[in-house]
Amino acid sequence: MESILINTTEETYPVIVGHEAIKKLPNLIRGISPSKILIVTDTNVDRLYGDCLIDLVGGEWTTYKHVIKSGEAAKSFEMFYEIHTFALQNELDRKSVVIAFGGGVVGDLTGFVAATYMRGIPFIQVPTTLLAHDSAVGGKVAINHPEGKNMIGAFYQPKAVVYDIQFLKSLPKSELRSGFAEVIKHSLIRSESLFQFLFKEVRQLEDITIDNLQRMIREGIQIKADVVSKDEKELGLRAILNFGHTLGHAIEAEAGYGKLSHGDSIAIGMLFAIWLSNKTLDINLPYHELKTWFKEIGFPTEVPNDQTTEQLINKMKKDKKTKSNQLTFILLKDIGVTTSAIFTGEELFALLDEWRTVERGEKVD
Repeated sequence: MESILINTTEETYPVIVGHEAIKKLPNLIRGISPSKILIVTDTNVDRLYGDCLIDLVGGEWTTYKHVIKSGEAAKSFEMFYEIHTFALQNELDRKSVVIAFGGGVVGDLTGFVAATYMRGIPFIQVPTTLLAHDSAVGGKVAINHPEGKNMIGAFYQPKAVVYDIQFLKSLPKSELRSGFAEVIKHSLIRSESLFQFLFKEVRQLEDITIDNLQRMIREGIQIKADVVSKDEKELGLRAILNFGHTLGHAIEAEAGYGKLSHGDSIAIGMLFAIWLSNKTLDINLPYHELKTWFKEIGFPTEVPNDQTTEQLINKMKKDKKTKSNQLTFILLKDIGVTTSAIFTGEELFALLDEWRTVERGEKVD
């Protein structure tokens, strides 16, 4: 078990990672001295571990639990409003603490509730998925809008993150794969050594052992912590964390939230970003080797056929980072070394259409 300290202008807080890390939660809560506790979780986590936190903290503090339906569709205004209503009905006040017990959806939604309830109350992240090793750290909390992912939200740091890897043992393969995409992203943007380890040791999902899991979570969080400490509110460096996400979010939104997982969407986005890096920077990243690796893991490697290039460009134009029809893409100069490039909508349309044509094995006009 180890503790990684996250330093931002708003908060300094620990991320506790390891087996049985959950046992550290009561002491962390005591440091806040809450009047009440609200646990927000989803149906899947509640079915497996529903009484875990209640048993751990319910004897010492007045504790409530609110269970939401699992899946990306829960990151909605309706669910945000529902949790606020539950908190008000149970008379949570400004000294209450909210615990997000689940994956990225629960963490993003619950964090946004905490950021806005009575103008902000403390919250703690207790992630239960591999994907959440990324989303639980850094303070980006949000809900989705039908026009775009994470379009309504805030920067709001938790008081702590407690990452007990025992919860990951029950993850279905699809969820494990989704989270692994973010691990790969961290290696590609910031750590050539982590990338080489993953590329050599994890050729398929069955290769994700407990020891491998511990290393990838630890190093992924350390990379995220370093980036966030230098740029909390995405004014510069933090933008590198969006590698693969500009197209990936568009694919995810166009499919309909929950239809195509976040990780699968980001995997497609990363492949395009690597192809785009080779195309526009005149470099030679191992695109075909990466594509083969992604296929072995089980990631989709092409944009779904029912999504048109025009639809995706329109979605990307609504991205938070798009300004005046100028779309910014994070690219790689090398493994672990990033840069950025700006494209007009027309330029990106031509490039994305070319990539899709090449991937279908067709000739480019």
